[in-house]
Amino acid sequence: MFKKKECVAMLLAGGQGSRLYALTTKTAKPAVQFGGKYRIIDFPLSNCINSGIDTVGVLTQYQPLVLNEYIGNGQPWDLDRVWGGVTVLPPYQGQKSADWYKGTANAIYQNLKFINRYDTDHVIILSGDHIYKMDYAKMLAYHKEKNADCTIAVIDVPIEEASRFGLMSAHEDGTIYKFTEKPKNPDSTKASMGIYIFRRDKLEQYLVADEADETSSNDFGKNIIPNMLADGQRMFAYSFEGYWKDVGTISSLWEANMDLLGSQPTLRIGGDDWRIYSRHSARGPQFVGCEAEIDNCYVTEGCEIYGKIKNCVLGANVKVEAGAYVEDSVIMSNTVISAGADVRYSIIDSGVCVGENACVGASRESAKGVTVIGEDVKIQNGEIIADGAMISDTNI
Repeated sequence: MFKKKECVAMLLAGGQGSRLYALTTKTAKPAVQFGGKYRIIDFPLSNCINSGIDTVGVLTQYQPLVLNEYIGNGQPWDLDRVWGGVTVLPPYQGQKSADWYKGTANAIYQNLKFINRYDTDHVIILSGDHIYKMDYAKMLAYHKEKNADCTIAVIDVPIEEASRFGLMSAHEDGTIYKFTEKPKNPDSTKASMGIYIFRRDKLEQYLVADEADETSSNDFGKNIIPNMLADGQRMFAYSFEGYWKDVGTISSLWEANMDLLGSQPTLRIGGDDWRIYSRHSARGPQFVGCEAEIDNCYVTEGCEIYGKIKNCVLGANVKVEAGAYVEDSVIMSNTVISAGADVRYSIIDSGVCVGENACVGASRESAKGVTVIGEDVKIQNGEIIADGAMISDTNI
């Protein structure tokens, strides 16, 4: 017998995305490309698996072909599970009728059977058009600690931009006492991120009631949230302080891509600490800083180059910091060449950290031989490793 799931994710990915104009003429907004190798939907899907949520329903509707093909069986995100995994949920013909999703709440209502088959305690509702890295497990823990009926993720925004968002007013303990949808004169800066966690029984109760209301817009922001608040349900705001951007417009999509650039980028999507997976690869794209110099090099995915490299082969996720110089060398994956370091005619294994201003090897013309640094060795700041030396963690 299959085990129940503590939390199931429902990812709303059926919107037309009309404000992205030509970009969404033939594809759904969540399938729009981002950051050179990703699609927008990679972010919530990756957040789910990184957060320990392995059951995701993706609700599609508008131009779903590219999105459906891209998701496939969920394998790139480790969501190809026998029990759970990722399931694409388009509108379908039921016994009584068939209907397009009329709103965000109606879309979830039409898929209550999917939710209930996992006998889950909690449901997290996600949007498919946001760029961010977030640990949903922390939000779920907060939701359970507060014994909340509904928890809403919020982020502080500048007061001059607040009128673009649904705004939450909350007490110091997080209890929400007011919600206003895109007010002209905002009195709060706590913007809803469109991320909700509900107790399953409460969610079903309010979705059924909403469906029976012929005057409803069948929307979470316009109907479900205000109705629960009016009824005095336990509702809490969960503050998020990381990077988050709604990329529903051309300008915001461009800005989010530009946030990847610069010596101190606002958004970082490489690295293994919170990997963003994609169908193309689990590695991030290369990044070349504004003062970097690359001459005759083979640079693999995930590398960050801020210094100078010449005649080198770099494995995945190598970082060469500003002021560093690497020549005639093979640098294997997940290695850092720190600022001011000088590396020549060397083979450096994976997981190595060459400290600031350290010197490894010598020029190819004068060296006694290739300098070799073994896996996971840490070269100290300012340390000098002689040309032809062979260093491993057993002899330093």
